[in-house]
Amino acid sequence: MTTSALHTFKSALTAALSAALLLAAPLSQAQSQVFRVSAIPDEAPTELQRKFKPLGEYLEKKIGMKVEFTPVTDYAASVEGLINKKIDMVWFGGFTFVQAKERSKNQVTPLVQRAEDEQFHSVFITTKNDIHKLEDLKGHTLSFGSESSTSGHLMPRSYLLAAKVNPDTDLKRIAFSGAHDATVAAVAGGKVDAGALNISVWEKLVAEHKVDPAVVRVFYTTPGYYDYNWSVRTDMNPALKKKLTDAFLALDPKNPQDKAILDLQRASKFIPTKAENYTAIEAAAVNAGLLKK
Repeated sequence: MTTSALHTFKSALTAALSAALLLAAPLSQAQSQVFRVSAIPDEAPTELQRKFKPLGEYLEKKIGMKVEFTPVTDYAASVEGLINKKIDMVWFGGFTFVQAKERSKNQVTPLVQRAEDEQFHSVFITTKNDIHKLEDLKGHTLSFGSESSTSGHLMPRSYLLAAKVNPDTDLKRIAFSGAHDATVAAVAGGKVDAGALNISVWEKLVAEHKVDPAVVRVFYTTPGYYDYNWSVRTDMNPALKKKLTDAFLALDPKNPQDKAILDLQRASKFIPTKAENYTAIEAAAVNAGLLKK
């Protein structure tokens, strides 16, 4: 092979290798992409991981990306993680969604919610014989969940105020357990006289015989309100946003594998949602002094 021919061959080989690398780069980048999901820590971290695992595996197949659950330390961290692009999708409570929407200047979009979240409820529980209605809580101790919890703080506080009971002045003491199951434990263990929490966690604990409803009883259930949703940043790629929405909406309770996922999410099915559904939550938060406008 002449020097000229060798030079031509080397040039052609270099060009071919460069082209191959260019073609491989997007593929390699796509394969290494991770879709990061999180949830407000309203239950124990191990429970959140257990609930998410089958859903994460299902979403991986539907969106063609590796899906990882990223736990956060508190409610505020779930908001900051989404806004700062460290998390791609979050399971928010209604109030946390409102906070994220406010904090991001309307750059957070709710995709779907469980059918149950159209009419969600909080329950007040106690072991005390002299507590039968909200007004009876005056002079007693009460535990909420997290300060940023919709069903464990905002809505219970809102209904207390409507019953002319100011938690900050009429109760002997209020506490924040940090999670719904922790609220039940605090009431059952006698650390507080009463507690307020998410109805679905209460029903799950009763069904699993982790609490005896004959000892710890529900004395008030709130009217319904919109609550949890899966939210993403508004600037997410529209095609990915559609894939995610379609994946949730496709979960069919008649399919045994899908039903197992839905059962872990305590959902009969998922339905579309929109930011306007949470205006009542926003108004309640402003009225309770928990959100500055």
